[in-house]
Amino acid sequence: MRVQILGTGSYLPERVLTNADLEKMVDTTDEWIFSRSGIRERRIAGPEMATSDMALPAARAALEQAGVAATDLDLIVVGTVTPDMPFPSTACILQDRLGAVNAAAFDLSAGCTGFLYGLAVAERFLRGPECRYALVVGAEMPSRILDFTDRTTCVLFGDGAGAAVLGRGGGANGILATYMAADGSGAMYLYQPAGGTRLPASTETVAQRLHSVRMLGNDVFKFAVKTVPECAERVLAQAGMTVDQVDHVALHQANIRILQAAVKRLGVPWEKVLTNIERYGNIS
Repeated sequence: MRVQILGTGSYLPERVLTNADLEKMVDTTDEWIFSRSGIRERRIAGPEMATSDMALPAARAALEQAGVAATDLDLIVVGTVTPDMPFPSTACILQDRLGAVNAAAFDLSAGCTGFLYGLAVAERFLRGPECRYALVVGAEMPSRILDFTDRTTCVLFGDGAGAAVLGRGGGANGILATYMAADGSGAMYLYQPAGGTRLPASTETVAQRLHSVRMLGNDVFKFAVKTVPECAERVLAQAGMTVDQVDHVALHQANIRILQAAVKRLGVPWEKVLTNIERYGNIS
C-alpha cells in the first residue's frame, strides 16, 4: 500500500498584475523584472478576500476530482504564512466551510516549503490505521505583506492556492519518498519583521513598514541553488532512483535563475523541468 494523490485542485484570483502595471507603481521595468526573475505577470487577490477564500475552491476541486466527500476527510493541513488571522487556524476555518466535520485540522508554517511539509506530514498520518483521507492545501496571499515601494520584493510574488487529496492505494503509484530539512541560520534572508511577539503591531512598526517582507536576494539565491540539488539527491537515494530515471521535475517557482542553476547542478535537461513562473510569479 502506498499513499497516493487522488485528486488536485487550484485557485487563482482574477486580477492580473503585469510588469507594465508595476512600472507605474515602483521604479522598475518589464525588462528588469523579467531578466532577473522570469516573471511577466502575477495574480493579486481582491481586498475582500482572505486566504481561506482561495483555499476553499481549490479544496473543493481536489475533493471532486478524487471522488471523496468532505465528511470522509480525517485530516486537513494548510501550509501558509499568510493565514486569515493568527488564530484560529485557516485549516479550521476551511474545515468548517467544507463541512469536513470528522477531520482534524491545523496550519503549518514553513514558507515556500509549506505544501511539501504538509504532504510529508499527511503521508505519515495516512500510514497509520486511523487516517483514510487527508487534504493538503498550500495557500498564500503574499500581496498582503508586500511593500509596493520595494522593487526587490514586490515584483516577485503572486497570490493563489493549490490542494491535494491523499489516500491509500495499491500498486506502484504513490509517494515513493520524502525528505524534509531546515536551516534556521538563514532566518533573516527572507522574513517579516513585525506582527509577532518580537515586534508586536504598533504605530511605529506600521510607519516603518515592518509588517512587509524583507529579503536578502543574493543570500536566498545562493542558499536555494545549493540546497535544492542536495535535497533532490537525498530523496532520490531514499527512493532508490537516479536522476536520469526522472521524467519531470517540478520545483518551487521562486525565480527562473534559481531553477536554471539548480537543475544544471542536478544534471537534469531543461526540457524535463515544469515552469509557470512567467504567468504566476512566486506564490510561496
